[in-house]
Amino acid sequence: MLFFLSIVEDLWDSRGSISCYLRINITVQKNRLTKPVEMLVILGIILNPNKIKEFQNHVMDWWCSNARDLPWRNNPTPYQVLVSEIMLQQTQVTRVVPKYHEFLETFPTIEDLSNADTKKLLQVWSGLGYNRRALWLKEAASQISEMDEFPSEAKDLRKLKGIGPYTSRSILIFAFNRDLAAVDTNIRRVFIAAGFATEKMSKKEIQEIADQLLLNGRASDWHNALMDYGSKVLTAASTGITPRTTQSKFAGSTRQLRGKIVRLLTQSQTISEKDLLSRLELDDSQQNQLRCILDQLIKEEMVERINEDSVRIPS
Repeated sequence: MLFFLSIVEDLWDSRGSISCYLRINITVQKNRLTKPVEMLVILGIILNPNKIKEFQNHVMDWWCSNARDLPWRNNPTPYQVLVSEIMLQQTQVTRVVPKYHEFLETFPTIEDLSNADTKKLLQVWSGLGYNRRALWLKEAASQISEMDEFPSEAKDLRKLKGIGPYTSRSILIFAFNRDLAAVDTNIRRVFIAAGFATEKMSKKEIQEIADQLLLNGRASDWHNALMDYGSKVLTAASTGITPRTTQSKFAGSTRQLRGKIVRLLTQSQTISEKDLLSRLELDDSQQNQLRCILDQLIKEEMVERINEDSVRIPS
């Protein structure tokens, strides 16, 4: 068997510099027959179309029998996708499912959320952590309510509060089945374990890989399948592949104390700093820490000060 390689084209970026990948033709000669196969090479990773198809078929065949039954996958509206994507940021699926149901029962439409009472909103959000996400979600809902329709382009979605590159792509994928690729922790791990990427690759480099591996026409199913495959089969424990970033320890952290403060405030009309110290079981030496956290919550407009000593959740 003989192999003949020829470069079909170098791919250049907008600045005129050569990119990190090139497209080649590999002609295989066997028994006097030749068959050209076009492949893409990205940072030393050869993306063979046949291997890509084999990988796609393997993942989708597995998913047909092993898909997780999650509420936001059942013909969701764009609003439902928005809610689920914000909730799933840095929060485990098992914690999100019951809160997702409760949230949509309380705020069934974008208009309901945009007009939500802040205290009620934080009460419903309680248990998910990162409470500022709830306020950002409400602000995003208010922005959408002023539009003619739900935004369906990445550039418009990224104008919404709390929506970045990954979330904008995910909303388009799961709400509109748009042929785009998005890479979360599970998907990154699957690509690495399957040999299509390496742990040293940057986000941009793995995104380029994801774009090439996309199952066109079934972007929503493809991403759900990859996420499920990563969470059930190619797990962090089974592969030894570590995430790019990890969350800091929660117990005893400022993040935990913030959550306790917000939870107490959602249960009260107003509360004094002295009462907060007592109910949080903090000593006087921790008063400065408490005040710093309150000042930050006030800056984020999650809390407002009534007088020098008392605070509350704004209406």
